[in-house]
Amino acid sequence: MSHHDGSSQEPAGLDGLPPLYSIAKGEVVSIQTYGAFVRLPGYRKEGLVHVSEMSASRVENASEIVDVGEHVWIKVIGREIQGEKVKLSFSMKAVNQGTGRDLDPNNVIADQDLRRRRQFRDQTSNRITLEAVLNTTCTKCGCKGHFTKDCFSAPGLQYTLLPEEDDEEPQHQQTSAATSQQESDRKKKKKEKKKEKIDKSMLNPALKNFQRSKSLRGSLK
Repeated sequence: MSHHDGSSQEPAGLDGLPPLYSIAKGEVVSIQTYGAFVRLPGYRKEGLVHVSEMSASRVENASEIVDVGEHVWIKVIGREIQGEKVKLSFSMKAVNQGTGRDLDPNNVIADQDLRRRRQFRDQTSNRITLEAVLNTTCTKCGCKGHFTKDCFSAPGLQYTLLPEEDDEEPQHQQTSAATSQQESDRKKKKKEKKKEKIDKSMLNPALKNFQRSKSLRGSLK
């Protein structure tokens, strides 16, 4: 069994825990869907082997890999203080389960997994924070979506929202109605002028015939 000495000065709250990147054999004391808790000899604190750290292949349920009471080789890949809790993270895939040999001596895989876990945690935290902001009502202006300290509203100023397309529709309908009325009046006048022209065209031949007959009667006399 190999061990790394770890840091000479332990951070506050991590005293009495197995050194980071050390390898040991422990007992599975509890199994959950997301992973298994392993206790190391000489330590009271249990560490979690997440399903992503059990095998190089995808694992859906920790019970597929280990059983309670089973002894497994682990590598300490994480020691974190979250609030008042100290969390230990173990890896089984980084250790040969038959010999206990370190399969990641340069801790490349461990560092990659650590960055991935931190990125996931940061994204989750940002999402929760964003949802909290969106559900917050500003006590200064009464609007949602920002805190009072971030409000740009000045005392005495009132802002009116621009009308939506639905609000402009009645005005548009009124304009359309007025335009239709104007078009109707224009067509009506056009018809009247056309009728007047027709009447004149019919009147002219009749007038000419009357004048011609009158002229003939005059010549006969």
